[in-house]
Amino acid sequence: MPILKASKKSVRKDAKRRERNEYYRNALKRALDFARKSNYSEEKVKEAVKIIDKLEAKGILHKNTAARKKSKLMMKFNAARKEA
Repeated sequence: MPILKASKKSVRKDAKRRERNEYYRNALKRALDFARKSNYSEEKVKEAVKIIDKLEAKGILHKNTAARKKSKLMMKFNAARKEA
């Protein structure tokens, strides 16, 4: 356990941030899963891209990670659209 007051506060802040980041990561996983289960429907893909952009803006995802996830999602979306 931390002894200094600042260290105690840091532990509290870290816990709060970890919880918030976990919520956002789960939201992203849910959105990507919904897109996959809907066979990459345009509505679900747009929703997933929107969430990726929000997480990038908040600093939860690195910009290159966000770009990679969007690129992969759009590749699958375009492939599904060609099939149909």
